[in-house]
Amino acid sequence: MNWVLLFGLIALGGLITMVSYAVWLWHKASDLFSELEMLAKRAEEFADLLNQIQPMPEVDSKS
Repeated sequence: MNWVLLFGLIALGGLITMVSYAVWLWHKASDLFSELEMLAKRAEEFADLLNQIQPMPEVDSKS
């Protein structure tokens, strides 16, 4: 009977560890997706700024 209780406690500890790791991983993944959304927003802002730049006309220096 002691062996059954021991293995049951080990299994319960493993289950608690797996659930804790899954919750931690979920939080890390949500942080990563938040950072990716911010990166996409910054890239869009950068593209808008690049579109505002007017190219300088090419000057012929041979004359």
